Amino acid sequence: MSDQQAAGDVPWAADPYANALRSGRGPLFLRRTDGLLMPLDVERWCLGADDADLSALRRCEGPVLDIGCGPGRLVAALGRRGHRALGIDVSEAAVTRTRGLGGWALRRSVFDPLPGEGRWGTVLLVDGNIGIGGDPSALLERVEALLAPGGLLVVETHPLDLDERSEVHLHDGSPAPAGTTGLRSPEPAPAPFPWARLGTPALLRHARPQGWRVADQWESDGRPFVSLRRRDARALPRHVDRTSQSAETAKSTPVTRSQLPRKTSTESPV
Repeated sequence: MSDQQAAGDVPWAADPYANALRSGRGPLFLRRTDGLLMPLDVERWCLGADDADLSALRRCEGPVLDIGCGPGRLVAALGRRGHRALGIDVSEAAVTRTRGLGGWALRRSVFDPLPGEGRWGTVLLVDGNIGIGGDPSALLERVEALLAPGGLLVVETHPLDLDERSEVHLHDGSPAPAGTTGLRSPEPAPAPFPWARLGTPALLRHARPQGWRVADQWESDGRPFVSLRRRDARALPRHVDRTSQSAETAKSTPVTRSQLPRKTSTESPV
């Protein structure tokens, strides 16, 4: 995914992803150009936040930006915990579902202009979203521009020690018609797009030269996480509920209700 790609042009807006989010179930895969299928856990994404998710959300500080929010379980859970949270996703179906849960969401790519750049307390890259764009170093640089000084990045990494880049496309697992080989979707496959998979060691190899330092590292239900902070930045205070937020934090909140989209069925802000 390049900086120039608009949300409506990126492959995650393709029908296999939208159909899976609307139905709340898969199968859904990222298929590499060499044929390897990497399953996507749509059913878990469409449920409420689980214990592993909550282990990450408990570490969030201030207003939270969830990059690649999908159907919105984390945005909704953050709202219940008293955080101001915004989800972004290139899929209209994801944005619609997030709003249906009562969360705030915009149809945007992380590389598009975003509300509150440089003022987010925490950025989330969960469910493999460190792979967005296929260039982890570029994504980390973009996240740095989104965070406030002292802000926190929470990343879910791959359980294996991977540092992999590949071309992939979304695939719903539909079998090919009789007399053909392989798998294909009923609709023509979208063009491949770059993706990455990183284990924790690889993430740290990309992050440390950019000045990130490890704030925390843990595993929950077999899912590894790392939280990163700029080495020269001071920590921001945690704000678990709105009543405890200071006036200073409130003034620095990057998104107000008037700036966020109304939850209508027809609106698709880009």
